[in-house]
Amino acid sequence: QVQLVESGGGLVQAGGSLRLSCATSGGTFSTYALGWFRQAPGKERELVAAISWSDENTHYADSVQGRFTISRDNAKNTVYLQMDSLKPEDTAVYICAAGKSPAGWVILNDKYTYWGQGTQVTVSS
Repeated sequence: QVQLVESGGGLVQAGGSLRLSCATSGGTFSTYALGWFRQAPGKERELVAAISWSDENTHYADSVQGRFTISRDNAKNTVYLQMDSLKPEDTAVYICAAGKSPAGWVILNDKYTYWGQGTQVTVSS
């Protein structure tokens, strides 16, 4: 059973930065595609960024392209989300997820197998 634990959320002013981390355990981290989702009150969960388990292919939602960066450290079994130039509309619970996929593929829907509990990010104006 794979477990995912997010950290790094908090309160930040607009224009600021945060770095989220998601530590995993219980599986072969290097073979999982990973994703960061977010869910704001009253809104549907949306995929923010995704990364493949090989070749470092990535995908970003249009709303965060150029501001957020997803990366992974297979030696530390951890995936990161660097968030810069934050906006109030980025306020949400951020959730990491893991799933099996072919080499080089990212998972662009919610068909991930394992999910974390989430970490709150609040951006003040």
